[in-house]
Amino acid sequence: MNPQDRIFNQLQFLYGNEADQIWPDLDQILDSFRSRNPNSLKGGFQLDQNDIILITYGDQFNELGRRPLQSLYDFLDKYLIDVINSVHILPFYPFSSDDGFSVIDYRQVNPDYGTWEDIAKLAYKFQLMFDAVINHISRRSSWFKSFLLQEPPYKDYFITIDPGTDLSSVFRPRALPLLTRVDTSSGKMLVWTTFSDDQIDLNYSNPKVLLEIIELLLFYIEHGARLIRLDAIGYAWKEVGTSSLNLPQAHSMVKLLRAVIDDVAPGVGLITETNVPHEENIKYFGAPISESGDSDSPYIGDEAQLIYQFSLAPLILHTFSCGNVTALSAWARNLSVPYHNSSFFNFIASHDGIGVMPAKGLLTEDEIQTLIDQTIHHGGEVSYKTNSDGTKSVYELNITLFDALNNPSEPDPELDIKRFLASQAIMLSLAGVPGIYVHSLFGSHNCHQCVEETTRARSINREKFTLDKLQSTLVDPENLHTRIFQGYKHLLRIRRVIPAFHPNGPQTILEIDPHVFALLRTDPNLNEHIFCLINVTPEKQTVAIDLEIVNLLDASSIRELVDNKEYTNDSNHLNLSLDGYQVMWLTGS
Repeated sequence: MNPQDRIFNQLQFLYGNEADQIWPDLDQILDSFRSRNPNSLKGGFQLDQNDIILITYGDQFNELGRRPLQSLYDFLDKYLIDVINSVHILPFYPFSSDDGFSVIDYRQVNPDYGTWEDIAKLAYKFQLMFDAVINHISRRSSWFKSFLLQEPPYKDYFITIDPGTDLSSVFRPRALPLLTRVDTSSGKMLVWTTFSDDQIDLNYSNPKVLLEIIELLLFYIEHGARLIRLDAIGYAWKEVGTSSLNLPQAHSMVKLLRAVIDDVAPGVGLITETNVPHEENIKYFGAPISESGDSDSPYIGDEAQLIYQFSLAPLILHTFSCGNVTALSAWARNLSVPYHNSSFFNFIASHDGIGVMPAKGLLTEDEIQTLIDQTIHHGGEVSYKTNSDGTKSVYELNITLFDALNNPSEPDPELDIKRFLASQAIMLSLAGVPGIYVHSLFGSHNCHQCVEETTRARSINREKFTLDKLQSTLVDPENLHTRIFQGYKHLLRIRRVIPAFHPNGPQTILEIDPHVFALLRTDPNLNEHIFCLINVTPEKQTVAIDLEIVNLLDASSIRELVDNKEYTNDSNHLNLSLDGYQVMWLTGS
């Protein structure tokens, strides 16, 4: 089925008979984009082992007298150009709260950060991921101000609810009211606010809103977006009497947006941010469609090319907390990507906290409680959600990854650095595209001052850098943050040149030792292999490797890439001793 047929089918699903009236307006939007961007139809969306994505704020690096986006470019160009090819710049638009996720104007660069010219300069050197914060918009936006005046078309851009409506079945990711009372020119109204009273949810049952957002995404593509992150997309469609989370209409919206991009800019990918249990999360890969339209053509999915791997972070914390890989291996053993041009977006730290929901069914309640207790003991905080019965439960852990893994009140630099880099090596070894939060590059500590300044728990992991101060730190080879930075870059340099680390290369999880995470990666053409071993304990572990199982039996020698060691292949087995938290990447030579 061609993209335009897919578009119309989803319009019919969402809007019924109105689809015939909506299509001419949408078709005109698409034609206009094509005429302005005749080269956008060239190529398709592809991934390989070079795709490593840094997650950062636009104002992460600050210098006196310079725009932060310029400082970001300089830092990336000086320190990371050889190890990272993609950058997810968190919302860089004017905003009123939530560090960018309450957008005032979707089409402007925050003047405190820089200009569209700064974005274009970054896009020249790096593949960029833009945020599409399209579930909600700031109450200070022109759209919402026009709604308050009940001006068309904006008076129908937001969701109003009658007082007394039963919304008890709606899933709540926050311990805040779902509805916010506002004064409009037509009187007081209750508007839907999933995340805060400053983030007003958009009304996608109005097709004009969807058309507006489609034009916005095409605008982002014209300004350099190679990936578009659909923030909180699972909440986008609301229906009274349901959870209003991951409804079929939400999936239909993703299918429609994917078809639009396939039609006019097939080299651009979609990534869905859906912090939900794993089985629900992977549904955002979508249903199969033929690439060429004939039954013999390979199939691709009709939703996102990348989905966030939310379960990985709590599983990593659990693994290093108990020094046992059983739960992680059991989960990873069943991972599979259904389509050749899709993959997982693997991350274990981000601007948000570490979600607890994705651990449900993978860890026991006692194991999850252990992670909560460890977070608090290590100086972190927890955020809550409201349940349907009015009670509250933990939604996410707010703590830097370095301090989640290492107790800051009992520092042991040698061990802490090894433990942290071992956690990153697991993420880098797994099939998928790695997403590296900027603070993970340096092993940042909890920023309690940030929490005091904002009164928001998430700020603990959102400290900004003064570039001169950071650079003076990085020239000290003995500094903990420098050692982590150099150790991380060492792993990235190796990974980028190994075809077996292709995001869609097969992986086999092996049961070798409960204290050692072991997996075999193979390139998509099944020609090259790399065998990964990560000790998740501080104690030395000895393992015996059957070389036939890991496809190294015929190698004349075996090379370990991280420490650059050579092993003679003189039998069917290889006995290895791994120091505490040691990482080994082994390949034949």
